[in-house]
Amino acid sequence: MENLKSEIAIQLDDLSENVDDETLVKINKLKERLKEKSQDKTVDENIDRLNKVNKGLSFYQRFKQSFESDLSIDPGRLMGLTDGIFGMVMTLLIFGIALPEMQIANYSDFISFITSLAPTVGVTIVSFVLISSFWVYHHEFIKVNRLNIPYLWYNIFFLICISFIPFTTSLIGHYSQFFLSEFIFGLNIFLTLITFLIIFRYAYNRGFLENKPSKREKKYIYNTFFIIMGLTVIVNLLDFNVSNNFIYLFLLVPVISTIRDINFRMNS
Repeated sequence: MENLKSEIAIQLDDLSENVDDETLVKINKLKERLKEKSQDKTVDENIDRLNKVNKGLSFYQRFKQSFESDLSIDPGRLMGLTDGIFGMVMTLLIFGIALPEMQIANYSDFISFITSLAPTVGVTIVSFVLISSFWVYHHEFIKVNRLNIPYLWYNIFFLICISFIPFTTSLIGHYSQFFLSEFIFGLNIFLTLITFLIIFRYAYNRGFLENKPSKREKKYIYNTFFIIMGLTVIVNLLDFNVSNNFIYLFLLVPVISTIRDINFRMNS
């Protein structure tokens, strides 16, 4: 269609060279009509494109609104699930301390066995303290009065990270001489911290929290977790490069949290 219009325009230009004034006026009017039709078509095409874009945006907005709308699930059910998984994970930590496969016949072998358990018992205690700290943080900072699909799954990803702690604890307890086991354990703790901050941030922004914290409280919570993240990186590097005993630095987590909490309340 555009090619045809171009050819007509060229022919009209040729005709306009050898015609009288009256015919020339008619030719110019015809040219203007062709331009107007071309412009009208361009406008119509732009309108059609805009309509398609609007339809796409409208569908996206409806989908997003439906996806982020509140669920009819009682938030107490999610808290109950969270408490149940925390309790199960804490119990499973003890199963990482296994009795010897062979029967111990004398006292010296028994002493050797108990001594060999010391690293595993130590890491188990560290993991138990960390999980307990996460449970305290969850109940202290995340009390929601409603939820939606994204928040529900963010919380489930957080629980997945918590559920892997018994395995990574057992891994580092038996194979602490390998850096990969140290890395996997540290990554597990780091991802748990990250997912916690994600669910806290999302609940805060969506107004799901029962008592919405102030900006100062929000900053206090973020800084506490950033400190623990930094401690996680430092512990992993020192534990592998210097001594396995640096894993016990994780026992500082509740100490740091308590000191920061007391300081925050005193300055409120």
